[in-house]
Amino acid sequence: MTHKCKITVLRRELYPELQEQFCANPKAGKCDLFHDGQEFIVDQNGPEGFWHMMGGKFCSEAWDAISRYVYAALQGGPIMKGWMNDEKVMMTCCNDGTRPVIFKLERIDEED
Repeated sequence: MTHKCKITVLRRELYPELQEQFCANPKAGKCDLFHDGQEFIVDQNGPEGFWHMMGGKFCSEAWDAISRYVYAALQGGPIMKGWMNDEKVMMTCCNDGTRPVIFKLERIDEED
């Protein structure tokens, strides 16, 4: 059996009061690298796979925040056993405190 991981952008949040208070650009707005509903499929090896950070198509800060969970899914393991209703699914987010992006990760199991 092989495994892939589907990453879905559920939504992009914005905390304007925090941007006003802390950011060099207080009107930066929501993340403009992703859009709500955007989907990515990650495998282990391809040119846009896990080891290539999806060919540079993914924000490095967001990748840093979620990659350990993507890796667990690619190994066939539970992503968040005991926390989510389904151990193959996880909700997580990037580490931007003023405009986080919320992701849904899903392990996809495929018969060889």
